[in-house]
Amino acid sequence: MSSNASTALGAYGPFTCNIDQQAKVAFSEAFEHFVGVKYEPVSVASQVVSGTNYAYFCNATPVYPGATTYPAMVTVYKPLDGQACITHIERLPY
Repeated sequence: MSSNASTALGAYGPFTCNIDQQAKVAFSEAFEHFVGVKYEPVSVASQVVSGTNYAYFCNATPVYPGATTYPAMVTVYKPLDGQACITHIERLPY
């Protein structure tokens, strides 16, 4: 594969810090009732399937005084019709 080949079919695209409106809406829907940790997306990559998978690189901060922020990868699935949902959250080492 050449260095300037496009993304492979079915694969995630590149991460970008320019989070578009669709990705923002999917993230907000998925975290609508989530409590305990505040996740702030920094960048996103997407994968078109029957709907869209989003991988968000986030800053995560537990919701209690003096909590330390840590990096996390959050995966969200947004179906063609319906509410987006969290499919995986992974705390990343730093």
